[in-house]
Amino acid sequence: MPASTDLCRSIADRLLAAYESRRPIDPISADAGLSVTDAYAIQLAQVESWRAAGRVVAGYKVGLTSRAMQRQLGVSQPDFGHLMGDQVHSDSQPLDHVRYLQPKVEPEIAFVLGADLAGPGVNVAQALRAVDFVLPALEVIDSRITDWRIGFIDTVADNASGAGVVLGSRPVRVDALDLALSGCVMELDGAVVATGAGGAVLGSPVNALVWLVNTLGERGVAFRAGDVVLPGSVTAAVPVAAGSVARARFGGLGQVTTVFR
Repeated sequence: MPASTDLCRSIADRLLAAYESRRPIDPISADAGLSVTDAYAIQLAQVESWRAAGRVVAGYKVGLTSRAMQRQLGVSQPDFGHLMGDQVHSDSQPLDHVRYLQPKVEPEIAFVLGADLAGPGVNVAQALRAVDFVLPALEVIDSRITDWRIGFIDTVADNASGAGVVLGSRPVRVDALDLALSGCVMELDGAVVATGAGGAVLGSPVNALVWLVNTLGERGVAFRAGDVVLPGSVTAAVPVAAGSVARARFGGLGQVTTVFR
């Protein structure tokens, strides 16, 4: 049985307050009886508040695309969150570390759509045809839950732990590289901290795009030309501190850099 609207609104308000105060809260999964449906309702309540404040949705993100993370949280599918327009940053643009609570970065291959796209029923060919180009990206993830003590309910309600993205400046046509084989070297302060490839994302990042389009389509949400889609990380997330310089280098895509000032 779904939780009450009042309970979902109350939890959404607690998460919104954590954004403002930059003080994390206890896991919300401790609230008895919360379902995945409730968690998405809590996420959407926050998005509605952001929209009411004048913010706009610039795209979406997919999380939990690695089998290891799914096993860790006891689920068999990814989750999704919303990407707000003021969370999209340019390559090498400094980010204020104080804006975040306990940030980490993840290297991703970002899709930028050139045409509207709506599921359900979208296949790989249709999804790729709607993609204008791809970019190297560094997603900033964060948790409003103390010490990242999250379960699936927690991260879904917390907008899939999304906090922003830094996009590279060199667009590449999607047919110019093999998304699954594109390798990545992740550096922090000049040292290599992780390596991976696009195949770590559900076998290929485009599979995450298809999943997201069809999942949102079932909820009546369509993608628009210009939307940014983050399909999931190709490596494990890397914690960052004030002063950290993060850089991801992708084969065939180039690099993207940011500094947490």
